Amino acid sequence: MSDDAWKARAPYQIHDSGDHFDARYEASCHCGRVAYQVSREKPLDAKYCHCTTCQALHGAPFQWAAIFHKEDINFTKGHHDLVWYDSGEKTTRHKLPCKITCSYCRSPIMDEGRNMILLYPTLIHFKGNKADMKNFEPSCHMFYSQRVVDIPDGKPKWTKLNDKSELMADSPPEAYEKLRKEQQEQREQEEKEGQGNGEEEKEEKEEKEEKDKKDKRDKTEGEEEEKTKEPAEKRQKR
Repeated sequence: MSDDAWKARAPYQIHDSGDHFDARYEASCHCGRVAYQVSREKPLDAKYCHCTTCQALHGAPFQWAAIFHKEDINFTKGHHDLVWYDSGEKTTRHKLPCKITCSYCRSPIMDEGRNMILLYPTLIHFKGNKADMKNFEPSCHMFYSQRVVDIPDGKPKWTKLNDKSELMADSPPEAYEKLRKEQQEQREQEEKEGQGNGEEEKEEKEEKEEKDKKDKRDKTEGEEEEKTKEPAEKRQKR
């Protein structure tokens, strides 16, 4: 595969006019060399991330990111003026997941994951349209335990990844209740699977015991048969 093969794949692929790409939003970096369109009206989700990596790479207390499919974006210019950064290995190779910036002004453009992309709503030209801005309202805070500023907005606040860590203070009661129910359902499912595995193990044990008994009976019968044959053979020799 050539070094430029990525240019023909989502999210970097440039859509032709015949591709029926319905542009809903326009966005660009600070210098304007990189510009793109977004077709989806509302992201799959939007979140605030307070991890120390986002703090350092964005030069801000937290990152505001919106999740989209890779096919939801269309670069109108500058997709060849991008640079990558793998924060895990600290290299500039295009290895997923990675962060992508403009090669000239260094504005963060997006995070590219293995299946999705994270776009930054601050690059989108909302032009004061509050309804559009509302579509990008974050649902929660992640890695809030690493925060450098408190944000008492009543949104769910997770110590690490949302739905996979602990809720922190200031999270709404319904978030705690939702988590409690999910954890209860998970425990019940694990208990059910455990009971099923226990029954299977019991059946396997019973089958093994029955087989051992049969083997023992067959062995005993065989030994008895040999003992019966032995005197007859001795009589024939005499």
